[in-house]
Amino acid sequence: MRLPDFEAWAIFAAVVEHRSFTDAAKALSVSKATVSKAVTRLEQHLDTSLFSRTSRRLALTESGKRLADHAARILAEGQAAEEAARDDTAELSGTVRLGAPMSFGLLRIAPLIAAFTKLHPAVNVDLHLSDARIDIIEMGLDATIRVADMPDSSLRARRLADVNMHVIASPGYLAERGKPTHPSDLGEHDCLCYANVATPDVWRFGGPGQQNVTVQVRARLTVNSGDAMLPALRAGVGIAQLPDFIVMDGLASGDLEEILIDWRPPPIGLHLVTPPSRLRPARVKALLDYIAENHGC
Repeated sequence: MRLPDFEAWAIFAAVVEHRSFTDAAKALSVSKATVSKAVTRLEQHLDTSLFSRTSRRLALTESGKRLADHAARILAEGQAAEEAARDDTAELSGTVRLGAPMSFGLLRIAPLIAAFTKLHPAVNVDLHLSDARIDIIEMGLDATIRVADMPDSSLRARRLADVNMHVIASPGYLAERGKPTHPSDLGEHDCLCYANVATPDVWRFGGPGQQNVTVQVRARLTVNSGDAMLPALRAGVGIAQLPDFIVMDGLASGDLEEILIDWRPPPIGLHLVTPPSRLRPARVKALLDYIAENHGC
């Protein structure tokens, strides 16, 4: 039986992560020639091309895309096995690549990253903030944080908490247009909708007696960032539903007012999402545990 070329698989994973033979070589502390030979060796063994190479761009082929996840798991499990064999008191080191939503990342995750890196000075964190749903395998992330309902997938999702949603407007808007008392009243109002969901203009509510109501609202403004709604909210453009970490300051100051108190949008799950493998380097596990213990939700 011929053993797999684990070194070539790991080097392939590093090239996928760094999007460059040169950068992968630097990260692995080997020569670019070593990286190139390992990828070529793997391509010959698999009898398929893994990358489309041009003078300006390195892109995965369809075969490369299918195999990138397997390669990432081989590399991660190898790193995890080596770290598990070390003394538990050894200092954490290396880079953790983490994704997070823009607003939640700025407000809740960035301060935790600052505190964690102070505790572990040999750990570097590459934090990617985006409200778009990203492919953590394709981007080479160790984990990402999602404030969203999680569809079934091969990814591992750890639910940390519920994030409560609030229906809000400015006092000026409500004085001019009236205050809705039932979700069905929203059809007479202008609304601000969040674009990064399947149906931005369909809002769902749970109310007294376990009633469930779904309404289609009139989208005056649709935007892919909750924070970007705040100026329009304060200016009295319409009504929005937003998570508490975005609106808590506006509610406390009186700039915004919560409505439909008896009718709540369903809470959204705060998740830590990781690739399928249960094994991960100690530095990744330490950061994810730190976030889980201190996220503040």
